[in-house]
Amino acid sequence: MKTHHYIIAVAAMAAIIAGSNYLVQFPVHMHLGALNLADLLTYAAFTFPVAFLVTDLVNRLFGSSAARKVVYAGFAIAVIVSIIVASPRIAIASGAAFLTGQLLDVSIFEKLRSGQWWKAPLVSSTIGAVLDTAIFFSLAFSSHAVFLGAGLDFAVQPAPLLGVMATEAPRWVSWALGDLVVKVSMALVLLAPYGVLWRLFERALGKASAA
Repeated sequence: MKTHHYIIAVAAMAAIIAGSNYLVQFPVHMHLGALNLADLLTYAAFTFPVAFLVTDLVNRLFGSSAARKVVYAGFAIAVIVSIIVASPRIAIASGAAFLTGQLLDVSIFEKLRSGQWWKAPLVSSTIGAVLDTAIFFSLAFSSHAVFLGAGLDFAVQPAPLLGVMATEAPRWVSWALGDLVVKVSMALVLLAPYGVLWRLFERALGKASAA
């Protein structure tokens, strides 16, 4: 993996994580009939899964060692940037969740890479997203004290679980479940761009090495 490839991958990773850490503070204020999506989703659910796309592309094109290097570098840069655009607590929670989820993604992808082309990115991204979501939301939103006076009390206010159930839970619990559903759905949606980009980059790298 050449230096400029590494820089591009790390920059993309850092931008995705920093942007997601900022967007996770904003619920999706939209109604679908009686369902309030603010009880289910934050905007980060739509952006963060792209981090798995970057990791899986690097893994496919350059191997698991290169993918881990991108994860470590992206993690370090993103935590620093996230402290600026979000809060230290969200940055720490994101860093712990990201590092654990992405490294699991790399390991699972490596075990499945010789199978059908779609299996490695789909399975690794899905399992990585489950672990990432569990760690991030439990660390970032589980304590009410951190939100007092911070304008984020909305996250810990009781609300119907998943916006429809009679059982109430802190809103962040529904956010976690809603975000996970979107992340898994995004793992499916991103299979198409993964397949296209993998083949385009593979051809470009092949031409570059032959030149």
